[in-house]
Amino acid sequence: MVSIDVCCLQFEQASELAKNFSKKPSDSEFLEFYGLFKQATVGDVNIDKPGALDLKKKAMWEAWNSHKGLSTDAAKEAYVKVYEKYAPKYA
Repeated sequence: MVSIDVCCLQFEQASELAKNFSKKPSDSEFLEFYGLFKQATVGDVNIDKPGALDLKKKAMWEAWNSHKGLSTDAAKEAYVKVYEKYAPKYA
């Protein structure tokens, strides 16, 4: 397991680098990043699920909610792994 300080630093770096990808990730790839980022920075989902007609916000809510119960540190580690998976494709 990565130490908390190293994990936090890696997460901060990965989240900044992901914002500057040269190409836009697919919607499903974006949702992987989004769900883990929200879990890492906010914790369990704390807003009501959007209505069925707001497909984009509903998908984002579901991506976040899919990580319910995951600790902040575990979400940060998972985010870094997702970044490492997609960086060669988009960086």
